[in-house]
Amino acid sequence: MADQHQPDQHQPDHQQDLLHYQAPRRLKLYAIIAACVFAFVLVFGIISRITAAHSLANAATANATPTVALITPATATTAPTLVLPGTIKAFYEAPIYAQVSGYLQSWTADIGTQVKAGQLLATISTPNLDQQLAQAQANLVSAMSNEQIAATTAARWNKMRVGDAVSQQDADQKNADSAAAHAATAAAQAAVNGFQAQEGFKRIVAPFDGIVTQRNTDIGALISTGTPSQIPLFVVDDESRLRIYVSVPEAYAAEVQQSKTASFTVPDYPSRTFQAALASTAGAIAPASGTLLVQFQVDNASGELQAGDYAQVTITLPLEDQALSLPSSALMFRDNGMQVATLGANNRVVIKPITISRDLGNVVQIATGITKDDKIINNPPDSLAQGDQVDVAPAQVAKAN
Repeated sequence: MADQHQPDQHQPDHQQDLLHYQAPRRLKLYAIIAACVFAFVLVFGIISRITAAHSLANAATANATPTVALITPATATTAPTLVLPGTIKAFYEAPIYAQVSGYLQSWTADIGTQVKAGQLLATISTPNLDQQLAQAQANLVSAMSNEQIAATTAARWNKMRVGDAVSQQDADQKNADSAAAHAATAAAQAAVNGFQAQEGFKRIVAPFDGIVTQRNTDIGALISTGTPSQIPLFVVDDESRLRIYVSVPEAYAAEVQQSKTASFTVPDYPSRTFQAALASTAGAIAPASGTLLVQFQVDNASGELQAGDYAQVTITLPLEDQALSLPSSALMFRDNGMQVATLGANNRVVIKPITISRDLGNVVQIATGITKDDKIINNPPDSLAQGDQVDVAPAQVAKAN
């Protein structure tokens, strides 16, 4: 039985070679090279990731420390100015209304007409008023006739009373009748005078020297008086001198009143500057707007300026000694109020509260909180806080304008 499991000693040699496989020598070489390449790629990737992580950490550390620009407060050497809008109005402005009802008969002055005081602007036809005047004049004639008869009668009765021809009571009665007739005549005369005065309002005249700026009627138009919707027939302005009204914020009210003059420009002459003098103030702050109404005046004898123009008024404020100013870009609006960030020891941020005395737009003047030696951080980041580390930009510290 054992002999059956033993290999045949006489089996051919080429069949034994097929049962024993031997790998080629070059395949082992390729496997070694591939393993080396894989190891190199793996090591290179790990090194690249470590390098990128270090770079990212360094960038994050660098970005965590902001770089800031510094400025120093400036001491004002020139007087600050306040620029506000203003409205130009005529020195005198008279809307002219009708005093009697009727129809416009004619007008002699249109808009833009230069007129003199008392010059005729228009006439009104008033047939009803004319009739009332005629009736009042007739009543006056009748009253005068009755007065004359009563006076003559009273004189006769007084003569007869001297001879006791009539009683004293009868004479007194005639004298009373004469006095009543005289009073009736006076009343009739007053009525005539009243209607004649109204007749004078048929002529619409200019109240002063000036220019007609509005004409709101025409020939044949119905003229009614005493109606809520009544509009002026004419508007006459005296523009030889003009008033300029400016609403000044309450914070500058006291300082503006110390300024005696102001300059202004108008759109009509953008390249020219005009001068005006302070005339008066309202003397009270308007509750609705929190402003003081200030009036300037300017001579306009040449007629270059016009009432109703928009004016940009520049008011020179008094110069405050030792006043420090900063650009508004340095301010920090925080819950605790207005603050600025300054540079302290070891490039650490020091937050200081401040009080503003004047807000001039791009520049503010500081009343309290900083000194002229402080180094102020301009355009501070919103996240900047007390004690933060900062880097200073490699530039000279600028001085605020």
